[in-house]
Amino acid sequence: MRVCAVDLKANEANIVLLDSDNGLFSVPECRAKKITVAKPEAQESIQHFHRTMSKLVEDYQVEKIVIRERPTKGKFAGSSAGFKLEAALQLIEGINAEVLPSSVMKQTLKRHPVDVSLKELGLKQFQEQAFLTACAYCNQHTN
Repeated sequence: MRVCAVDLKANEANIVLLDSDNGLFSVPECRAKKITVAKPEAQESIQHFHRTMSKLVEDYQVEKIVIRERPTKGKFAGSSAGFKLEAALQLIEGINAEVLPSSVMKQTLKRHPVDVSLKELGLKQFQEQAFLTACAYCNQHTN
């Protein structure tokens, strides 16, 4: 199964692809590590983001989009731009997009810790949360 994990920060979507096959994971190359939406208040920008992500999902044959949940209140609350991007991802036709709750992610990573460096995988530091989201999603149903 190929998963596209997305970590939304303000007007940016940090992206990681993860292939999962019988408990073995690999991180395939992807042309986009981060997509920045210049004017998230503009309809054209959100539509462009939607088209860009739709094309990425199609080109890389992604089976599932997993979005890291962000709090709606408090110090670390997600911005309105982030919630617009989340909706745009959920509206991509032909793909199931799921928001992974922080509590599920925490529990799964506790049971199945990730013991590999981002550098070894060719990932950037800003992709760490997206990578952990993908790992947690793929491991959540394993014993």
